[in-house]
Amino acid sequence: MKIMRQTGFIAISFISAGAAALLTTGISGLQAQGPGGGQAAQAIFDALDTDKDGTLTRPELESGFHSWFTTWDTSHSETLTQPQILAGISTVLPPPPPVKPGQANTFNPAGNSTPIPVSQAAVDALMKALPTTSGAKPMHPRKVLVMAHTGAGGFVHASIPLAAKAVEALGNQGGLWTTTVSYDAADIKADNLKKYDAIFLDSTTACFLDDPSPAVTAARRAAFLSFVRSGKGVAAIHAATDSYHTDCLASEAPAAKGGPGLNIEALVLASRLVTAADKDNEGTVSQQEWAAVADAWFQRLDTGNTGKVSRADFVEHFNSLLPPLEMRRLGLESKPVLQWPEFNTLIGGYFKFHWPDPQLIYVKIDDPNSPLTAMFDGKEFEIHDETYTFEQESFSRRNVHVLTSIDYDKMSAEDKAKEAHPRTDADYALSYIRREGNGRVFYEGHGHSDRVYAMTPMLEHLRAGVQYAVGDLKADDSPSVK
Repeated sequence: MKIMRQTGFIAISFISAGAAALLTTGISGLQAQGPGGGQAAQAIFDALDTDKDGTLTRPELESGFHSWFTTWDTSHSETLTQPQILAGISTVLPPPPPVKPGQANTFNPAGNSTPIPVSQAAVDALMKALPTTSGAKPMHPRKVLVMAHTGAGGFVHASIPLAAKAVEALGNQGGLWTTTVSYDAADIKADNLKKYDAIFLDSTTACFLDDPSPAVTAARRAAFLSFVRSGKGVAAIHAATDSYHTDCLASEAPAAKGGPGLNIEALVLASRLVTAADKDNEGTVSQQEWAAVADAWFQRLDTGNTGKVSRADFVEHFNSLLPPLEMRRLGLESKPVLQWPEFNTLIGGYFKFHWPDPQLIYVKIDDPNSPLTAMFDGKEFEIHDETYTFEQESFSRRNVHVLTSIDYDKMSAEDKAKEAHPRTDADYALSYIRREGNGRVFYEGHGHSDRVYAMTPMLEHLRAGVQYAVGDLKADDSPSVK
């Protein structure tokens, strides 16, 4: 099996998660996040205050912007792109703090192989919401391996341990299956997988099975595919589809070099700077547009016409100098770099964008006759969560049997506009099943927020998905479109 390990520009599609996602607090926090009022504003001021007198004059501001433009225009095109502004502003802002093993709600340059703590309140809410109905009777004792490892550069979701707890609790209820939770990708090996009936991919972002050794990577991928295709199953939730569609080596590079990884604050600031400057909406910023931003800043800051702006005033008002964050400006929908196409097909699609939590979504039931949707009684329902969308070409009803999807017609124009390139078919699946060889795959797109695991019907849906994956719940899994 050929291992695709391309190098190049790292796609920022994990922000959000996700995506943003998307960011130090998850992609869900991006819209509320802003660089003003903290270290970023102070760093910008210090870089512009060239005489270090604690005040900023118009010539200093204009000169600083001009110097940045000249330095950041590495292609000498007399325009700046958002990636150039991001690279430049990252040198001005303080680096992000190091990510600790087991730290959630952040991007981990090295990936995460450490168990993540879960709040007792979230566990209590989960246990209270467990179904009172019984699941399908197991044909024989079942074992499920929850893979909770996050790949290098991936977003470590805080819900990972709660999802693992949900799988364990659902299995224990009625003796449906026993659960092993692992944060170690090395557990995906042929000998170890023999004792399991299904693997549960617990928001495994990035290239979660990969190892610095290509031979080890190849063995893990082969073991995973063989496991499913031989007649076993995979159940997956949320960010499992945010895997293997970006440059794995670029994701791993910051950790290999000992760097801090993605600077979310710089990403947000670069996006807002482009929104402020790019008046002709060409996607680039000319020197004239850039200078206009500096001019507008000083006019808004120097309210007393003193010719100077103090450090305190700059920091206090910095956030108001920039327009609100536009999700479409974040570059989350960058061109995919497919490292393992077989996985992308198996899992049913790959991440492109997400609406941040707590986006209101109307969920429609596409197959009300399936035992995997029986808990919804054929009725559309509402949910608030971080909601993923798939790259247009990666998802098709010819590849999966759709169980639930977004009622896109009920989404507001404002919410639709948050996605830069909506699907042309307006088809946004949320959960589905499919056959992979002799095996079975179930996926549920929601599961970012703890509140999802306190919804009894969603827990029943998850239970049905796992029972389908292990082979105890039969369902029509033929493609929705033949």
